[in-house]
Amino acid sequence: MRIAVDIFGGDNAPFAPLKACVCARKAGIAEVIAVGDEAKIKEVAEKEQLPLDGIQIVHAPAVIPVEANPTDITKKYADSSMAVALKLVAQGEADAVISAGSTGAFVVGATLIVKRIRGVRRAAFAPVIPGCDGKYMLVDVGANVDCRPEMLLQFALLGSIYMEKVLGVKNPRVGLINIGTEDTKGQELQVETYKLLKEASLNFIGNVEPRYLSEGACDVAVADGFTGNVVLKTLEGTVHSLFSELKKVFYATPVSKIAALTLKKGLKKLKNKMDYSEYGGSALLGISKPVIKVHGDSQAKTFVKAMEQAIKMEKMNVIGLMAEAVSAAKDKE
Repeated sequence: MRIAVDIFGGDNAPFAPLKACVCARKAGIAEVIAVGDEAKIKEVAEKEQLPLDGIQIVHAPAVIPVEANPTDITKKYADSSMAVALKLVAQGEADAVISAGSTGAFVVGATLIVKRIRGVRRAAFAPVIPGCDGKYMLVDVGANVDCRPEMLLQFALLGSIYMEKVLGVKNPRVGLINIGTEDTKGQELQVETYKLLKEASLNFIGNVEPRYLSEGACDVAVADGFTGNVVLKTLEGTVHSLFSELKKVFYATPVSKIAALTLKKGLKKLKNKMDYSEYGGSALLGISKPVIKVHGDSQAKTFVKAMEQAIKMEKMNVIGLMAEAVSAAKDKE
């Protein structure tokens, strides 16, 4: 499988994504295409002693800034590393693309350059998040702020296929994020979406309050992009604050420092368990090829995990199954 990697997207570019390419190539995970300014890539590789043997470099002189208008990816920044990586996929020269760059530009670029699966109304970001008991997918987390019920129905459908085929969750339980469990709760969007999900051929378990997500309330948590993004960022902030406070407690006194040493291994295991980068990146569901966005501050390990994620999507024919499911659902309308 050929995977195009945006070398100049993200806070730790170009080192982190380039190191990931080298690691993936050495491990024989995939054929990697490093996309970005060729001279700078070679300069960093020489400085950091990263062998580029077997890695194809595709020159892209520009980088799209995070603050840029997302639509500029097809115009002003058409020669950026992100845009060129997406074009490689669209032209069939790569099978998947990974980037840690501008989220907005990535959504627009994937939609306009790679294109959506036929019949998909909107593509949606869908990170897999670890909980106290297993894992769950949260979809959408920001690609679509304003949604219609039909869009959320598709998110549920696409998310269910991903969870079953990529992560092996049989008959995934779908929950609609809401402020209460009653079917009349929420605004019009939630009420109407509830009706559609209830009638769909999904394992819909009803409304789910966000506070129960980490406890394994469902396998696919569906929301509009605004709500999903708020839930995700609240979760990220809570986990970060929790570990910061634990650190203060354990380093407060000599006795607590001894306790910290005793519990160090267990705490590290807990921290890793709560790190959703272990599952790779956030797949942009609904796009006709595997398109994966990793967090802006991702290290090389996360990029490699995202590559493995893309390979699993390809191996399990996830895109093909999504296309069939969307077509079948449309025929029932």
